[in-house]
Amino acid sequence: MASTVLGISAYYHDSAAALLRDGEIVAAAQEERFTRRKHDARFPEQAIAYCLKEGGVRLTDLESIVFYDKPLVKFERLLETYLAEAPRGYRSFAAAMPVWLKEKLFLKPQLKKELARLGQCGAPALPPLYFAEHHQAHAASAFYPSPFSRAAVLCMDGVGEWATTSVWLGEGHTLTPQWQIDFPHSLGLLYSAFTYYTGFKVNSGEYKLMGLAPYGEPAYVDLILKQLLDLKEDGTFRLNMDYFHYTTGLTMTNAKFNALFGGPPRAPEEKLTQREMNLARSIQAVTEEVVLRLARTIHRELGVDALCLAGGVALNCVANGRLLREGPMREIWIQPAAGDAGGALGAALAFRHQYQGQPRTATGTDRMAGAYLGPRFSASEIKGYLDSVGAVYEFLDDEPLMGSVAEILAREQVVGWFQGRMEFGPRALGARSIIGDPRSEKMQSVMNLKIKYRESFRPFAPSVLSESVSTFFELDRPSPYMLLTASVREEHRLPMTSEQQRLFGIDKLNVKRSSIPAVTHIDYSARIQTVHKETNPRYHRLLQAFQQRTGCPVLVNTSFNVRGEPIVCTPEDAYRCFMRTEMDYLVLENFLLAKSKQPVWEKEDGWKETFELD
Repeated sequence: MASTVLGISAYYHDSAAALLRDGEIVAAAQEERFTRRKHDARFPEQAIAYCLKEGGVRLTDLESIVFYDKPLVKFERLLETYLAEAPRGYRSFAAAMPVWLKEKLFLKPQLKKELARLGQCGAPALPPLYFAEHHQAHAASAFYPSPFSRAAVLCMDGVGEWATTSVWLGEGHTLTPQWQIDFPHSLGLLYSAFTYYTGFKVNSGEYKLMGLAPYGEPAYVDLILKQLLDLKEDGTFRLNMDYFHYTTGLTMTNAKFNALFGGPPRAPEEKLTQREMNLARSIQAVTEEVVLRLARTIHRELGVDALCLAGGVALNCVANGRLLREGPMREIWIQPAAGDAGGALGAALAFRHQYQGQPRTATGTDRMAGAYLGPRFSASEIKGYLDSVGAVYEFLDDEPLMGSVAEILAREQVVGWFQGRMEFGPRALGARSIIGDPRSEKMQSVMNLKIKYRESFRPFAPSVLSESVSTFFELDRPSPYMLLTASVREEHRLPMTSEQQRLFGIDKLNVKRSSIPAVTHIDYSARIQTVHKETNPRYHRLLQAFQQRTGCPVLVNTSFNVRGEPIVCTPEDAYRCFMRTEMDYLVLENFLLAKSKQPVWEKEDGWKETFELD
């Protein structure tokens, strides 16, 4: 009888579910993709239902269910923090307690109630319910799917129960904690404080801050290190809590923080100034320095040459790229769903290997299957939907489809690309992507303003054939999950004029910097996704067809969504997004649709107002 374990993350942000069968990852997905509610934190009912369907099992067939967090320990941390700060923080305490006393404190019976309803059974018929620790789940999600038999694991996020930074040693099927840094001293929360202060949304806008950083100067680094962060040579740190409000208030920073940096936080949607750009560059530089110092310490203490990363900070691909170039580790592997969603997978893996002691064999390749772990849709399902809305389409076999799409892309047209299993994690990796020609000077502007409806400064990532990555970028290894940045090679760069070199801030945006300007950031970096025939053969074939047509093995790849919405999941989601935007073509598996041939789209009342201004 196969052993099946369901992992769940929920109730904080990015709820998700993941299913293991005999230790192999069968399915994993975030709830937001089904509910169309970005960062949905509710019980992941639809994600669980999908995982069970993909695995061909009922809830009552499972061996066990594992939650990614220990709520009672987290509640203990909240109470200790409030008591230590009393009477400050009463407003925050009063806001938090009703939710805890009604729901989160009694999470086990709440989960059992939701699961029983989903499984249409009584609670006694449910499989046993277990709870992993938050950072244990992160560490398990990083080490167990990695290619390594022995590796150090570094987890960094806002906060779990108490831990904000933790170090582990993974060997075979064991994962042993080494040491940790506890709340309120948190690199993730420090970065989020600057995200908040520069006018972006905490827990979703951190990557915007990272993208803004190259426009600025590191003008505030010394001030941050002098006033906010006591950083030791070994990478450990403490925050000066006099400047922060997240332990006692409803905001991340306080008046003293405002005074230190010369004014109140930027209001969302307010014009970005050089101050915000310099703040972004400064906190990014500090973050990279902390990560580098921690890696050197871990390497020295544990004597290992491989490092696995998870937790929200591990999604900082600029820091990861610098760690790869300058750090002591020979090999790095990053969990593609490094945030809380990946905790669902980690909880299941921790139960399998740590609690049950089941063996794990490292094969030298990762077990995430390219992160293509979500739903797929058949030709009959796609056709049925398209016919129901009167869509006009062609059905093409693979070879002519690839040639047609390559030709369309070469004409600087924007294509929605939907095929195979949906990605697990925050990145679109060629299954639910919007793609374009990287050689186009106008492509970044067109995609940002007419397709994504987002800020003009945001860079786009390149998808590149894995076998060609080193001919365009200074990278000598795979980067399948878009979690490493590297520079465009010198021979593909374009020299800047003396006038261009004198530009500051956002004025740098429109300078053409390389032969692939749409994916070259203003510092000549790119957030790279290598595309592999083994994990995504159809996307690989498209890149080959584009290379044959143009000589370029690179495409612009951005997530198939508009601002404020999750990445599309179903053919209906994809068609609706296609019709709402100025995309030119849509590919749904082997169905090719031209925007110019579609019937008039009746926009739903108020659809634009549903987009969050994040």
